[in-house]
Amino acid sequence: MKNFLTLGMLTISLCFAGSSFAGDGDATKEECVDKSKEAAVMLKEDKAAAIDEIANKEGKFVWKNTYVFLVELPGKMLAHPMKPSLKEHPNLLEVTDKNEDKSKAKLIFEEFKNVAQSETGEGWVTYQWTTTDGKIADKETFIYRVKDTEMYVGAGIYK
Repeated sequence: MKNFLTLGMLTISLCFAGSSFAGDGDATKEECVDKSKEAAVMLKEDKAAAIDEIANKEGKFVWKNTYVFLVELPGKMLAHPMKPSLKEHPNLLEVTDKNEDKSKAKLIFEEFKNVAQSETGEGWVTYQWTTTDGKIADKETFIYRVKDTEMYVGAGIYK
């Protein structure tokens, strides 16, 4: 009987612990950093498998309300789980953010590239982007250069 109760309590505890990790809440900046670095490690170990996983809408690099994407420095998208059509774009360096004041629009992938090529190879870029409900909002994206490659990964959150 004691073993049954212990097993039952363990099961209940694991259910509650799992629900706190699997909640639908918003992703955090820390998660964006951790997932980006995890993707970079996977890319170094097995590039093809990592590209497939990053591109997988149901994969481990899609969580809560965000995801990791993968870009080559020359401006070519290699993997994007939510908009795979971005892989067909010839040069993302020309893409601007969604700032309604066009004079303030940022070349976001150019900014991503600059961060990736910086001394640290990592950092945050703030810009305006369209939310899933069609509104324009400030977004912060963590960019992380995959060491010794011409690639970087990113993951972002809305402010």
